Amino acid sequence: MKLGLALRELHRSERSLARELLTVSDRHHAEHEIHHVARDLAGWSRNHTTALAEAGRRYGVRLSDEAAKTSGVLAPVRTALSDLTRTRAEPGLLLLADLRRKAVGVSLDWELLAQGAQAVKDPELLALAQRCHPETLRQLKWANAMLKTLSPQVLAS
Repeated sequence: MKLGLALRELHRSERSLARELLTVSDRHHAEHEIHHVARDLAGWSRNHTTALAEAGRRYGVRLSDEAAKTSGVLAPVRTALSDLTRTRAEPGLLLLADLRRKAVGVSLDWELLAQGAQAVKDPELLALAQRCHPETLRQLKWANAMLKTLSPQVLAS
């Protein structure tokens, strides 16, 4: 059964998305709305990775339930640079574009998992996908909205 592979890939993707959201939060420390919303959205991905680790056990897949809590050792540097370059949108715009691409991939992975859960008639796994996928779609919509907000400043200058 290939559901274990789907669980492993989705878990990896969610962890990566959480790290990217935390990086966005660090880079936009001076912009409180972006900073705090990105942290909240990263929390959703952390919760998803924990739930996926639990689901993976039923399929013989060992997944870490340790989720990213920081964006790495450079987080303090990004936060300091955020305060210095708060009027420049270019780095944030590129990061949000990357984030948007990651969220699209995670969304597709949730769709694949839901389809697999239906195929093997696993109601618990299907419920997990139905619970988590809408949050991923909201993460994607937020990243897209931020791109729309920041891109005019960059493209018109």
